Amino acid sequence: MAPGAPVGPGVEVEADCLRVRWLGTVPYADAYALQRAMHAKRGRRYLLLLEHPPVFTMGARAIPEHMLVDPESAGVDVVRADRGGSVTYHGPGQLVGYVIVPVEMAPGAIPRHVHAIEQVVIDAVRDLGLDDVGRLDGFPGVWVAPGSSSPRKLCAVGVKVARGRSMHGFALNVSTDLGRFSEIVPCGLRDMGVTSLANEHLSVSMPDAVDSIVRRGGQAWAPGGVYERQDVSRHLVTRRASQDDESAGAPLGAAKPSWLRVKARMEKGYIGMGSMVRELGLSTVCEEAGCPNIFECWEAGAATFMINGDQCTRACGFCLVDTSRPLPIDPEEPSRVAEAISRMRLQHAVVTAVARDDLRDGGASGFVDTIKAVRERCAGVSIEVLVPDFKGVAAALDAVFAARPDVLNHNIETVARLQRRVRPSARYARSLAVLALAKEAGLVTKSGMLLGVGETFEEVVGALWDLSAVGVDIVTLGQYLRPTAKHLPVSRWWRPDELDELARIGMEIGFAYVQASPFTRSSYHAKEARQAASGSAETLQEASWEMLPGA
Repeated sequence: MAPGAPVGPGVEVEADCLRVRWLGTVPYADAYALQRAMHAKRGRRYLLLLEHPPVFTMGARAIPEHMLVDPESAGVDVVRADRGGSVTYHGPGQLVGYVIVPVEMAPGAIPRHVHAIEQVVIDAVRDLGLDDVGRLDGFPGVWVAPGSSSPRKLCAVGVKVARGRSMHGFALNVSTDLGRFSEIVPCGLRDMGVTSLANEHLSVSMPDAVDSIVRRGGQAWAPGGVYERQDVSRHLVTRRASQDDESAGAPLGAAKPSWLRVKARMEKGYIGMGSMVRELGLSTVCEEAGCPNIFECWEAGAATFMINGDQCTRACGFCLVDTSRPLPIDPEEPSRVAEAISRMRLQHAVVTAVARDDLRDGGASGFVDTIKAVRERCAGVSIEVLVPDFKGVAAALDAVFAARPDVLNHNIETVARLQRRVRPSARYARSLAVLALAKEAGLVTKSGMLLGVGETFEEVVGALWDLSAVGVDIVTLGQYLRPTAKHLPVSRWWRPDELDELARIGMEIGFAYVQASPFTRSSYHAKEARQAASGSAETLQEASWEMLPGA
């Protein structure tokens, strides 16, 4: 297999394949959550490439005196980082690489790992056209003109190695605002310059810098030189029907195949469920999102309740939920949901919500209040919540985690490349971080995707590896059905045998439960999924020892 070659149906990928991800701009807290989760997955190899919004990070050797300005007046967050080195700056125009790979624990292994990171950057920068770069004895990182009287630091390196695995990595200044470094003592080194490729009169785009690092990183950290790469697109991608779509049997605008035809069954159970929902003034995602399973689920006495109103503040390209101006939160809604669950005598209840970016906590209190109301009213009921990302606000996430739902579900919805197109108000890395934090809190975690918006088989497999890497227990995969002509078109119909193959791969990757079928949705067979994953929740443990070299 060639370096970077994709994996198609029937082709297996080793667990230790290097997975390279260009994630775009990622807040430091989200990236750190990803690192912790991926570091805990022994045997997995990741190279995460990204930019951070402006932030100062303080390593193991940083002291307060290394901050030369008041952080509040500077308007930049300051965070403590469990890596080696002192203080540094991250911001736009800087390519940050987090290297999460095994490190053989033997004498000299840590310096060799730092040396390998430096060499990847040195070779990549030389490939880009800057030759006079190298190491400076006694000072970790990559330097311009290291043999001159005025060496300038181009790339900082700081790592953590624990339990034979690495975290953190390097920060390469491509076109960074160098003025920010005057507000700190960079890497604790006074009177030593900091530079960037742009400052050295080398005009390099971020995509070109990423490509160069990926090539050299693949040589250094990919077993056999084989790696798998996926990128988050910077743009809202429009995709035309292709010959591949035609060959897959699903040209745009094609009629639904036989396996996607649903017969309406308005029987006694369905009618009764609808009457109760209307009587209690509740919303269900079954109705609001046009779920194809509504007849089956309602007839069986199952429904997914949607709280915090029925108007969403986001406009995802696949979703039918109303996006008009949201109404105030109804304080009686949690008790009515509990009443409905009591009447239905459910053993497993699923609660979701619209995104409420207009609220300070993003609607987190609605989940907390509903979980509390259901537990007070319905003893023994397990509760699954399908949550938005709450914009990554730690207090909102912590509040929901502290309510201890039996399953915490958050959907990534699609593959990395199509995130901006499918859900422009969300981010791939943030969703993975939400799931990583939920697993770190000791919860059973779940996520899912709707297929048929332009993804490839190999991209879906890559996304499954990413979900596994952050500790997800349960995965759902289903066919996207275009709700109206204003929504994203269907790029292809995924055949049942292809979905079966994805389920098989998912189980081999290590999920406790994979539900994959044309009509699978987030809460489809939720009770069975929860039972299969009930013993899989594990709280991540801190390493018993660590080493933090670098600067």
